[in-house]
Amino acid sequence: MADGKKRRRTDPTENSLPFKNKLKPDSVILETLKEFSTSSSASSSSSSAADKTLTLQDLSLPFRCREVADLSLSSVQSNIESLARKIAHSILTGNGFAFDVPSRSSANQLYVPELDRIVLKDKSSLRPFGNISTVRKSTITARILELIHQLCLKGIHVTKRDLFYTDVKLFKDQTQSDTVLDDVSCMLGCTRSSLNVVAAEKGVVVGRLIFSDNGDVIDCTKMGMGGKAIPPNIDRVGDMQSDALFILLVEKDAAYMRLAEDRFYNRFPCIIVTAKGQPDVSTRLFLRKMKMELKLPVLALVDSDPYGLKILSVYGCGSKNMSYDSAHLTTPDIKWLGVRPSDLDKYKIPEQCRLPMTEQDIKTGKDMLEEDFVKKNPGWVEELTLMVKTKQKAEIQALSTFGFQYLSEVYLPLKLQQKDWL
Repeated sequence: MADGKKRRRTDPTENSLPFKNKLKPDSVILETLKEFSTSSSASSSSSSAADKTLTLQDLSLPFRCREVADLSLSSVQSNIESLARKIAHSILTGNGFAFDVPSRSSANQLYVPELDRIVLKDKSSLRPFGNISTVRKSTITARILELIHQLCLKGIHVTKRDLFYTDVKLFKDQTQSDTVLDDVSCMLGCTRSSLNVVAAEKGVVVGRLIFSDNGDVIDCTKMGMGGKAIPPNIDRVGDMQSDALFILLVEKDAAYMRLAEDRFYNRFPCIIVTAKGQPDVSTRLFLRKMKMELKLPVLALVDSDPYGLKILSVYGCGSKNMSYDSAHLTTPDIKWLGVRPSDLDKYKIPEQCRLPMTEQDIKTGKDMLEEDFVKKNPGWVEELTLMVKTKQKAEIQALSTFGFQYLSEVYLPLKLQQKDWL
């Protein structure tokens, strides 16, 4: 019978993956990574020792900047009560009341090269209750302060969604309560996590990491391909241990799942983390904590478009929306591993897998070329200029044109072998 000789069906691309023949044995790549990890750790240690006390005040900037600190619940409660007494005094003296709210507009923000992050200048504006244009926002501000005070008294955490649903008729839309929450954090001089208001779990981590979560020991090599959800309360995370050589920061959930299922972290010891798109506060705090405690280099894998680089910059330099808390939310010295515009030709990505940039994409790219945090890195400028010039972009998944596992089997190993990061 014909069943006597069964032939194994093979993937036609299995033996002809582009550039696979350039790969050296894993042992050689691992030695390269060990050298990189060791040098990065030594650099982090010497840098932290030299810059331990470096603050905005030490830089003698020609203007004042506003920064927040991690405060205890009792301190937050005390600050709210102090503010309430001032408001009561103002009302009793017949002056009404107004909140003095720090301005978080783009014009009030500045990139400081010495700190490699965005900071908030000290400009503020009044939000009077007696003005028809600001009365509603003043009411929302007072309500948020009241709710935060309740959390301080009870010593509990809630999500931003919980906060919104305490007064839907007043807030109308969660973006309004979220915005005022950041205003309140800035007004009280504390980090947003100090307010005990957290976002719903979004980011995930998998790979060579063990840590304690509220007393429970979590081994991220035993979390399956879904990984471990990053705890929304960073203060309950501790005792981080790892034998990884680097941290791989991934923009997209799809790429993260591919790497997790392929157990990429076992072939090349690493910790893989993603926020599944736009960086959330918990993932940014968790990434910084890993970097600072484990002294590991961070390599970023994002889409080859302006928004991929924007996401990378939020992790590294901070977001303009939360520039007041950039000291706690930014992770220094993140390397751009891929997918970079120059990779499209270098790895011969087919034209049908490339996407034309929209007018908005091109505008965003040109705007980013004007940002100081981009200008300071010639490699970023060169790549972004190429992107705007060719008017082409591509997602990480474009690599799947060579096979679903091309990302983990060829692209990333070759990148690591060649130390091809910026």
